[in-house]
Amino acid sequence: MIAGRTWKFGASINTDLMMPGHLLLASEEEQKRALFAVNRPGWVDQVTPGDIIVAGANFGTGSSRPAPRSLRNLGIACLLAESINGLFFRNAVNFGFVALECPGVDALFAEGQLAEVSIEQWIVRNRDTGRTLPIPPIPAPLLALMFNGGIFPYLEQQGLIRPRAPALGRT
Repeated sequence: MIAGRTWKFGASINTDLMMPGHLLLASEEEQKRALFAVNRPGWVDQVTPGDIIVAGANFGTGSSRPAPRSLRNLGIACLLAESINGLFFRNAVNFGFVALECPGVDALFAEGQLAEVSIEQWIVRNRDTGRTLPIPPIPAPLLALMFNGGIFPYLEQQGLIRPRAPALGRT
């Protein structure tokens, strides 16, 4: 069960808004601190680990920036969106960030309400109103990567790649 306070974002949220281009070579800590600084200044200081993003259609449109990694590093437990851009979804899988499509979810929540996500039942519930919606299931192998750190830890565990050495500035 994933449960947390919701943060609302609209439709077609671009990866440029999440992580400005000038930070592509910055440390993961700097990238995390810059999340949504353009359209929601100070947002990262309000988020607490376990919070959930609820968004409209086409979340994550744009480039292949590692925004899902920054959301994960910030402590966002889950993204629930009307629909998710395919490239963003693939990066979410690769970086171990739980991102789920859920038609109707934007209308289910007001910002700050509490969400409960049951992967076992593939349902999301608004704790404040009691209303629920089904979540279309995603394949188990992709879900496993999301919940277990992403593709790199998996490949390391399988002995297919060497463990990454810590990089300077990377957290």
